[in-house]
Amino acid sequence: MFDAVPSRHNGITFCTGSHGSTPDNDLFEIIELAKERIHFVHARNVKWTGERSFQETSHSVHDGSLDMVGIVEKLIESGVDVPIRPNHGRMIWGETGRPGYGLYDRALGAAYLNGIIDTVNRK
Repeated sequence: MFDAVPSRHNGITFCTGSHGSTPDNDLFEIIELAKERIHFVHARNVKWTGERSFQETSHSVHDGSLDMVGIVEKLIESGVDVPIRPNHGRMIWGETGRPGYGLYDRALGAAYLNGIIDTVNRK
């Protein structure tokens, strides 16, 4: 895709959940290869539940299969300085509304990501 349109403006949304939905994808390698072409990051964690099967989870490395701390660290160290947003959000704590857009879980995800970013930048 990048070779077809070599402009730096031809880029991707780096969705950790989409790219990380299979263990076959090395997210760190994808970041390295695409760092100049990543224009937006959608950070979410997934839990691999079987071959070609996954479930969205909270952002915590303890709940999913992705190393969210390592991924954010790699993005920062690679010079990727673009907008980042947490996952859509699960409906938690009795919240009701449009599925996939729970406010509480998105707020927790944003706080989690900010904590990772602050920690990485502190080094």
